Amino acid sequence: MALIAEFQPVPSTSRKLHGPVTCGHRTFTVDGQRILQLDTYGSAERMIPDKISQSIQLNAESARVLLKLITDSFPNLAR
Repeated sequence: MALIAEFQPVPSTSRKLHGPVTCGHRTFTVDGQRILQLDTYGSAERMIPDKISQSIQLNAESARVLLKLITDSFPNLAR
């Protein structure tokens, strides 16, 4: 699990689309700080299907940065 502190652009030539999985989400407060946690679950082909594969956490600042990255990447989304 990781609390995202910073986003950095990285160069990549990879253009592979990954298979679909489910992403669970929850919000909670720790020491007065609101946290959004996203958990992805293993695909049906995994040895243990539906086991949490990755978890990331966002606080208000990292969520603000991610929101800007999303709106920059998908300018046609309704606001």
